[in-house]
Order: sequence, then C-alpha cells, then structure tokens
Amino acid sequence: MLPQVIIIGRPNVGKSTLFNRLIGKKLALVDDQPGVTRDRRFGEATLLGLEFTIVDTAGWEDQDPETLPGRMRMQTEVSLQGADVALFVIDSRAGITPLDEEIARWLRGQNVPVIVVANKAEGRSGDGGLFEAFSLGFGDPVALSAEHGEGLADLFEALLPHLDDKQPDPDAPPAEEEDEYDPRAVLKLAIVGRPNAGKSTLINALLREDRLLTGPEAGITRDSIAVDWLWPDPKDGTQRQVRLIDTAGMRKKAQVTDKLEKLAVADAHHAVDFAEVVVLLLDATRGLEHQDLKIASMVLDEGRALMIAINKWDVAEEASALFNGVRTALDEGLAQVRGVPLLAISAHTGKGLDQLLAAAFEIRDAWSKRVPTSALNRWFDAALTANPPPAPGGKRIKLRYITQAKSRPPGFVVFGTRLDLIPESYRRYLINGIRRELGFEAVPIRLTLRSAKNPFAKD
Repeated sequence: MLPQVIIIGRPNVGKSTLFNRLIGKKLALVDDQPGVTRDRRFGEATLLGLEFTIVDTAGWEDQDPETLPGRMRMQTEVSLQGADVALFVIDSRAGITPLDEEIARWLRGQNVPVIVVANKAEGRSGDGGLFEAFSLGFGDPVALSAEHGEGLADLFEALLPHLDDKQPDPDAPPAEEEDEYDPRAVLKLAIVGRPNAGKSTLINALLREDRLLTGPEAGITRDSIAVDWLWPDPKDGTQRQVRLIDTAGMRKKAQVTDKLEKLAVADAHHAVDFAEVVVLLLDATRGLEHQDLKIASMVLDEGRALMIAINKWDVAEEASALFNGVRTALDEGLAQVRGVPLLAISAHTGKGLDQLLAAAFEIRDAWSKRVPTSALNRWFDAALTANPPPAPGGKRIKLRYITQAKSRPPGFVVFGTRLDLIPESYRRYLINGIRRELGFEAVPIRLTLRSAKNPFAKD
C-alpha cells in the first residue's frame, strides 16, 4: 500500500489541476467554474521518485449538510481518515479568505500533517498570498503553479519527511505480467445509464458505505470514479477483486449543451473503454427508453461485455410485465447481440446484488475465452455442412478455415475465396453459431473475412 496524500481546499483553487499534474495525465475534469469535482478521485502519483496515492476532493464549502455542497463537504471530511499528509491548497493570487481560515481551523483539529500549497504562484502575482499563508500556522507554504508545473521540487522536499519511510521496497521483485487470462484478476466493472438511475447508490450499496455522493438531484456524478473492492463470493466464500467504476449519466446528445456535462459524458465513454464488463442500469419507474438502447449499442460497439440491470425493483409496478417487456425490447433493439443478461435489482434493499456480481464474472469469462483452433474448425466444418455458403450468380464461395485472432472481445478470422460476395445473413449465421455452440453467450464477437492474397491461388 502506497502512502496517501489528500488534496483539500475551497472551490476553484486548482486542486484537480494539481491532481492531474501529479499523476501525469488529465484524469480529473477541470474547468474555470467552481464545484466541478464532487466525489473523491484516487490516482497513483510519482514526484521525483517519491511514490504515493493522491486523492482529489470536492471544494470545501460552508453550506448546510442537507444541501449538495454540504454533502460534498462531508465526503471531503471523510477522505482525511487514513491519510498520511494533507495538501491544503490556497489561491495565492486571491490571498487568504475567511473560508481558508475555517478550513485551517478544522485541519488543526485533525491528527494529520498539513502542507500549505500556495497555488497559482507563477510570476510575482502570488507573492502577497504566499506571505499571508504563513499566518495559517502550518509552517512554510510551498509556492507552486499546478498549471505550469512550477514549484514541484519544493513540494517534493516538503513531502519527503512524511513519506520517505513509507516508500515501497526497491528490492522487491517486480510483479510478473501474465499474457494468459486469469479469472482471479481484478474485474473492471463500469456502471452506466441515464441520469438518476441510481448508479452511485448501487455502488454505495455494494460497498456498504456512503463512498459516493448521492441525492435526489439528477447529474450529481461528473468524474468517472473508480473504487477498488473485494466481493465475498457467497458460492465459496472467496474474496474476488473488483474495480467498480461510477460514471456520469448520459442524456440524449441534443440535450447536452453544458460544457461540463459534455466533459463528463466524454469521461464516461472513456470509462467504458477501460472496463471489461459494463452494467447498463435502468430505472424501474421509467422502463426502457430509446436512449438506453443507444447507450447499450455504444457499449457493444466498443467491444465490452454488456449486462442490463433494472434498478428500483422494490417500487416497480407490474414487475413481471415490465421485465418481459424490457427483455423483448432488448432482443429487438440490439440486433448485434441477443440474450444480453437482464437482472432485476434494488440498490435500496440489496435485492439481486450478489447475482449481479456473479453474472459479471461469468460474462467476463466468456468475453475472455479462447477456443483451440482444432475445436474451432471442427465446429466450422459442421456449420458449413449444415448450411453451405450461397453461390451468388453461380460463383462458388469457398470457406477454407477459421481461427481465433484475439479475445477480450473475441475476434475470429475466416479465410477463403470470393468472401466479398458473402451476404450479411450468412455472416450472422456464423456469428450466432460461434456464440451458441462455443460458449460465448451474449458477448460482442468480431468476425473478419480474409481472402487469399495470392491472385493466382486456386479456388
């Protein structure tokens, strides 16, 4: 476990910019308006050889705990538990504000070392705020520009006394990378859906803690937040590693006009690319809508294994008719994959959550499966015998053999001649046969047709 460094400060002082600078990529959403970050975000940082986990937090606001800003502040307060160091970020150009002083009073009551970071200190514009920062009582402040990368050496020197003895052992052997699929590896599971479907509530229910910010307001989640977790498999009691990824709600593209919402949706698309299995969460009180089918198609087009979960089942009306209607609509609307797993769950009561995780591991196994070439071609020969390819215009299409080129998602290549003449219906026949006969269930399959390159090759 790497030591943990928490970034704390009022809104719009550059916390997420500093987070992105320390992890070396633009992972957290950044914008000029305050309050962009709402949930804690974790990242692995390296600063001049010093390794640590960096945690970005929501801006500290003096609001009633029942309000959204108040709940964001409570999340920030919780984040300090287990931290090794807190980076208290101020805006050196604005100087010390009353809210900065309130945060400083709270931090002085915590049992965590504090380093004051006077951000936006490029040039001479931040000198006044830098000198004011001494009055906070946390020792020498670090002058820094997260935007331009200035002052990182000074930040390293300030962090070193607190983190040096907690660094990983340099003599420890490196972890071996495995090319083969390991079913015990971390399951990367993303939760997607329309706003207010209950995605963050579902993750909190799985974790059994209020890890993510939730509430009646739609669109609370902006950043895609990853949480590592151990799921106790009730089947055999083993602890299965899961990386849960919460995402922003995806509305119809025409309705997304706000810049921040566009960034949040783009971040959600990136989270789908990163995931192995994606759960599309539906709201039982609203049923299946056209936007849900668009999200599902996007997930399948990206080659991810897809599952559908109907949330809020505890308040569903005419539940049986709803389930059957969603099943029929999915089979009709997702022509590329029929039989996508469909589960009824309730994040509020806990109904179906273990079944959801068990199904996610099963579909990942199918998504990662490899079939030996000999077994694959035995199936292929039988499929051609049962239904030979057509001969359009009297021209014979010859299919020679098939091989699995990749997995995750499964990709197959068929070799033969005149393959440009194969109709889509026959291509679909082969894909459905692969899925049905070879155990690939409802996962996206890629099938490539490749003719011989030699123009003089015999038919």
